[in-house]
Amino acid sequence: MTGSLALLADAGHMLTDVASLGLALGALWVSTRPATIHHTYAYGRVEILVALVNGLLMWGVVAWIAIEAVQRLGEAAPVDAGTMLAVATGGLVVNVVAYVILRGGGRSAERSLNLRGAGLHVLGDLLGSIGAMTAAIVIQLTGWTRADPLASLAIGILILVSSWRVVRDAVHVLLEGAPSGIDVGELIEALRRVEGVAGVHDLHVWTITSGYPALSAHVVCDHGQPRDMLLARLNRVLRERYAITHTTIQLEPETPPGHARPMARPIPTVE
Repeated sequence: MTGSLALLADAGHMLTDVASLGLALGALWVSTRPATIHHTYAYGRVEILVALVNGLLMWGVVAWIAIEAVQRLGEAAPVDAGTMLAVATGGLVVNVVAYVILRGGGRSAERSLNLRGAGLHVLGDLLGSIGAMTAAIVIQLTGWTRADPLASLAIGILILVSSWRVVRDAVHVLLEGAPSGIDVGELIEALRRVEGVAGVHDLHVWTITSGYPALSAHVVCDHGQPRDMLLARLNRVLRERYAITHTTIQLEPETPPGHARPMARPIPTVE
């Protein structure tokens, strides 16, 4: 009706978000299901997969916006700026309400990649509405219709930057990368300084799902060290300093002089 690419792009983006937010809602429901014999970590990582899908869907929307905008820049099209402004303003109101609701989760929303992905979709819609409103005002005041495709390109760039972060973080979790905010080298040294520890090897730190870090390690004990007390000290350090409560620690006796210890895989060098 308006001939506006910015408004059409925003509408297409919202249509994509209906599916994306539906996926996010489904992921939240699935992630609450209990663990089974075949899925011993339960289904928490479903939200990571959905965050990745949402990010990739955003890239598809950006590609479509860019292609259409380039075509419009080459051949200007008439735009009904008055109707465009009215529709974009209505979209802005709806998106502000949706964004406030999603941000209402506080710290839990920040930790969840799924909710972050959903929030970025709504934020992209909000920015899209602002871009469409701005273009409509420019067209009304100056008659320069190329403001419409330029606004679409600006919206696409903002969406691309935001979605890249979610895709990057989701891939990092799926590749069993170390949780963000944890310095693995510092963590290893902290464990080595615990009283009764003679060495640490085969240490791994990863994220099961958002806000759920896990660790496994082999710890060599000093001779005569009570193992229950040592294990309690290690877990206290991990819990209080690094917020890691899901741990699997294999305690091993120190090798007596003259006895060779089986070769262990070295811990990767942390630069």
